[in-house]
Amino acid sequence: MTRVLVVDDEPQILRALAINLRARGYDVRTAGSGTEALATAAAHPPELVVLDLGLPDMDGTDVIAGLRGWTAVPVLVLSGRSDSSDKVDALDAGADDYVTKPFGMDELLARLRAMLRRGTPAGDDLPAVRFGDTVVDLASRRVVRDGDEVRLTPTEWHLLEVLVRHPGRLLSQKQLLSEVWGPGYENAHGNLRLYMGQLRRKLEDDPARPRFLINEPGMGYRFEPGDPFVDA
Repeated sequence: MTRVLVVDDEPQILRALAINLRARGYDVRTAGSGTEALATAAAHPPELVVLDLGLPDMDGTDVIAGLRGWTAVPVLVLSGRSDSSDKVDALDAGADDYVTKPFGMDELLARLRAMLRRGTPAGDDLPAVRFGDTVVDLASRRVVRDGDEVRLTPTEWHLLEVLVRHPGRLLSQKQLLSEVWGPGYENAHGNLRLYMGQLRRKLEDDPARPRFLINEPGMGYRFEPGDPFVDA
């Protein structure tokens, strides 16, 4: 049974989530505060965390930071805060996804299943990533599409590499800019839009309606490879 920790200070939501998850075979533990959440996670390490940001004793981002000190467990933020800055702060703290209240149970369950399928973010041992008719060979730093090599600039390659190493994870603009361009470029959003546009023109069938390199307005970008994504 998959172990899930649900953290929310609203008893009705906590109870509803616990009932729905247990009915689908999850092993559920609950917490109503950040302190209780961190203690429960330490005593019973979860495989998934569903976390509200507005907790009575600390902000949810502090809970994420506490978890990230020792675990890479997937964290789905479930919050009534709809402002893009709150979402970005949660992603920058280490959250993997974000759902705004009120939410649909079917969507929430689908997001959790997707997080479980992805498991631990891809590391250096991932040989290649396949999506559509494209293969990204991480070892040789080559991209082949429909049998032909795609020439990428060093910046395009670095941006694509960061995305494909975190399949399905929503990466904030700040994360991508800091990782690809380095310190001092955290607000250079024009750079990111330009290079994402170039990647889409080279790798998407319809760059105006991308299937794989997805933008979440005001938040960041997500690489959606489909399933499976590892080219054995």
